[in-house]
Amino acid sequence: MNKLSACSSMACGISLQPKMVLASLRVRKQGNGRCTNVPRNVNLEKLQNNYLFPEISKRELQHLEKYPNAKVISLGIGDTTEPIPEQISLSMANYAHALSTADGYRGYGAEQGNQALRKAIAETFYKDVAVKDTEVFVSDGSQCDISRLQLLLGSKVTIAVQDPSFPGYIDSSVIIGQAGNFQDKTGKYQNIEYMQLGPQNNFFPDLTVTPRTDIIFFCSPNNPTGHAATRKQLQHLVEFARDNGSIIIFDSAYAAYISDDSPKSIFEIPGAKEVAIEISSFSKIAGFTGVRLGWTVVPEELLFSGGFPVIHDFNRIVCTCFNGASNIAQAGGLACLSPEGFQAICAVIDYYKENAKILVDTFASLGLEVYGGVSAPYVWVHFPGSKSWNIFAEILEKTHIITVPGSGFGPGGAEYIRISAFGKRKHIIEASWRLEKLFSKGKPLCNCLK
Repeated sequence: MNKLSACSSMACGISLQPKMVLASLRVRKQGNGRCTNVPRNVNLEKLQNNYLFPEISKRELQHLEKYPNAKVISLGIGDTTEPIPEQISLSMANYAHALSTADGYRGYGAEQGNQALRKAIAETFYKDVAVKDTEVFVSDGSQCDISRLQLLLGSKVTIAVQDPSFPGYIDSSVIIGQAGNFQDKTGKYQNIEYMQLGPQNNFFPDLTVTPRTDIIFFCSPNNPTGHAATRKQLQHLVEFARDNGSIIIFDSAYAAYISDDSPKSIFEIPGAKEVAIEISSFSKIAGFTGVRLGWTVVPEELLFSGGFPVIHDFNRIVCTCFNGASNIAQAGGLACLSPEGFQAICAVIDYYKENAKILVDTFASLGLEVYGGVSAPYVWVHFPGSKSWNIFAEILEKTHIITVPGSGFGPGGAEYIRISAFGKRKHIIEASWRLEKLFSKGKPLCNCLK
């Protein structure tokens, strides 16, 4: 296998702003057609790079062009791989078939979601915290709901994000107009507060030095670090939001993977209903990454500064911008939350958690600093003194394994890579063998082994 040279396009100078992307941003007229008189959205001009995951896919395709016979193992984007349990897929198939009959046909549903599904979500995930079914809004996925919430909040609010964190929070903030200009020196946008996470602070921000912002995006278990915030940590977060009159956007998409007594919902914390919105998804708990189904909880107690209920405005946003989740997908969601369906999806979650354990054990045996992988399907590996895009490139070049460079999640991930546990067991075992072979036979490019 070819060794990376100092001038390799995949090893040299790769950062959050690949040269090929910056060059395209400088081009004012890319097409051959006649220009209109409509200017480009200035906020989109502020975006510094392609959205992370399409960029990863592009590099995978480039690698396959270079090595057409390579057996590439993708542990990057985080797409689920195991089949949807049969009773769940059958429920969707039956619903779809019923649409061909006079009695079974249904058209538009309620924008807020099927009432039976809203009730099932409230009873399954929020029974002990008294969330009402009317506070649950069913959607086509939490990533879509992030953008709807940004539309709800508008361009004038200030925001804070975990660093590192899911890139959709920052990119949507830039697009809606909440962010200032990008600072090359720091790798950060102005007007966004980056709350640093790392092993030095147990992956929880120091709120004593965090400035007040209107909105706090917070994901637990965190993507990409895999850390599930403890009850004490979330109590501090809620107290911080209450003291500052802020709203927490709490992303619980990976809560089903929590293995200890860490809260699975922000609403387990007293007082959270007055300061928090929760978004979640069926994608990683039921394999619905392609089916598309999620939900958002907006408590009735949550009020804007003038006393107006946030839930009323969010309902208006949903009714204006969304025709409701697919009826077929919602039939699948209901089947997921039946006793048999829920047991089946929990078995798949356990499968991915075992994959994560294999990966964690592999990196730990090599003397690398590894985090996550216990209460989340992601493993977060530290390569001190290295650039994450260089590590990504070396692993891809020498093992044909797709990972995700940590810097794609913010400057706090600059020395890390994220490895997904979503994969076939045989591929996880094969990937572990390839990684052991790479990092145990000598000093790799990163020179980071203990």
